[in-house]
Amino acid sequence: MEKIVAKKKFGQNFLKDETVLQKIVEAMPNNDNKIVEIGPGLGDLTKYLVDVKSVEAFEVDTDLCKLLQNKFEKEIATKQLHINCGDVLTAWKSELIEESYDLVANLPYYIATNIILKALADSKCKNILVMVQLEVAEKFCANKGDKVFGSLSIITQSVGEAHIVVKVPPTAFEPQPKIDSAVFLIQKKSDRCDKDFEDMLRVAFTQPRKTLMKNLSAMYEKNLLQEAFNKLGLTQTVRPHQVSTLDYHQLYKLTRSLDGTRESGN
Repeated sequence: MEKIVAKKKFGQNFLKDETVLQKIVEAMPNNDNKIVEIGPGLGDLTKYLVDVKSVEAFEVDTDLCKLLQNKFEKEIATKQLHINCGDVLTAWKSELIEESYDLVANLPYYIATNIILKALADSKCKNILVMVQLEVAEKFCANKGDKVFGSLSIITQSVGEAHIVVKVPPTAFEPQPKIDSAVFLIQKKSDRCDKDFEDMLRVAFTQPRKTLMKNLSAMYEKNLLQEAFNKLGLTQTVRPHQVSTLDYHQLYKLTRSLDGTRESGN
């Protein structure tokens, strides 16, 4: 154990706080789904997960793979745990594994958002219970009117419900990160929206301090937007974070149904 040193290139901060580990396990949805753990590290969370469910783990660090294989030799032999050594994003096509699963993990910060978005799009993934940096968790869990309400919030609300389970200080990790973290849960009802809708969201929040009308005028003709805004009862001065997820979906449908023409070059 003493020989294992956290590697910055893999964004390794090992969660050691037993109270937080227990809270993650307690927050797990009650179902028969398999568990996928990405970045098991030293196996501090894994040891609790394998006690309750079958776990499919993905670890990119070959040194940690060897440690985990030795530490969980019994669980691997009984097929309670399977460890995949390599980059999970390389292995992840449309579906990560062939059966229904819940993602439960302390995610490396540098790929956390990408992994969550992949899981939201994966039809086999039913729930997402992960530790990430607090700022990222707040974006996924934000509601209309919150300053951090944005495209990540809307994508999440479009597929299910999200809430923060517990905020976690740097002292819970070894080595200690410079920022606060949080565990949050997304309970999925469906999968991610279509790409065109997400493209619209990206443009809508390009400059969050400007009006939604101004941002979307880079994508749609202004007269089309005015007609759509009027139908939805949206003012032309409304900011992107002040519009609900439902209204964004309605706005998307209206701009398409009104047969607007995108400005050239966009």
